[in-house]
Amino acid sequence: YPSEFLMQKLTEDNQIPVHLHVSVSLQYVAGLKGNDLVEFFHGNIAEVENEELRHLMWSSVLFYKTPNVEVMACVLLSTKAIYFLLDDSFIHADEHQSDFWKKENLDYDNSSFHLSCCFVLKLNDLQSVNVGLFDQYFRITGHSADHIVTCLTRDSYNTHAFIQQLMAVLSLLARTPSPEPVDKDFYSEFGSKNTGNEGKMENYELIHSSRVKFIYPNEEEIGDLAFLVAEKMDGLTNLQSLNILLYVLGFQVNHIEGSAQNTSSLQPKTLILTSTDLFLFDEDYISYPLPEFAKEPPKRDKYQLADGRRIRDLDRVLMGYQTYPQALTFVFDDVQNQDLMQNLTLDHFGE
Repeated sequence: YPSEFLMQKLTEDNQIPVHLHVSVSLQYVAGLKGNDLVEFFHGNIAEVENEELRHLMWSSVLFYKTPNVEVMACVLLSTKAIYFLLDDSFIHADEHQSDFWKKENLDYDNSSFHLSCCFVLKLNDLQSVNVGLFDQYFRITGHSADHIVTCLTRDSYNTHAFIQQLMAVLSLLARTPSPEPVDKDFYSEFGSKNTGNEGKMENYELIHSSRVKFIYPNEEEIGDLAFLVAEKMDGLTNLQSLNILLYVLGFQVNHIEGSAQNTSSLQPKTLILTSTDLFLFDEDYISYPLPEFAKEPPKRDKYQLADGRRIRDLDRVLMGYQTYPQALTFVFDDVQNQDLMQNLTLDHFGE
């Protein structure tokens, strides 16, 4: 351990997305390759001697207790646990953090020593994994509010790769089997589809042999989203004819005035495209579906409309020349909820 193939794969995956900034300590981790990376894992992160590093991924993460703070993390999957290596600035990002991390105020700001904190979720504590719409993100749930983390991969390939590796690692766990009901057969054990009164599928669950649930979105989630979008379109559209053509997690770029050249802040947004409109939503990626121990619903709705424009008002789309991730600028005619031709007719031919 480890094989040449795994070493190469870990080295290839150890790349920070170019559009996200990280601290010096995480840049150091991103500079490690092959054997150095594995040695770093065993020397600084691994909790037991005989665990193996199986997968590495860079992703934005959200914690259930701090749903408004999205932070960059190096996610390391081993045969024992999932480790989230976090930027040290995360501890100071939110006043509620101090309780969550139980950290003293360390005086390391002026030193050359760069601190990273590491959040550990043991595989034995893992209960369920919720995969988001179109595999843009996934949520890992443990046994308490402290053990709920969402990885915003914004990339179906990275989501697939991580879930696949996680299932493989979970298969190695020796868990005591649950007592099996007499009337269960193979299909009901591994593919649980809860059916409502109208025969609609409410959710799709895959129960892994380690008894961890993998929960995937279904048509009803898209239906709920379509209904919400139709509501925002002032009810002018027929819900039957409304098609969501694209759902993608991205960022809205806000240029900061008066600062150094080319600096901009990235605001996480969900972009939804229909045949007539383009919408930007603020989405809650961490609170839904409600965990079993939640005593009250979240303070905000899952989707909150941030902006919506008609496609017919779209004047042009500007594309940057850089490689992935692609920057797009949508330029709309500045006409507020009015039909342009009708307006011109009144101006030119009216009395």
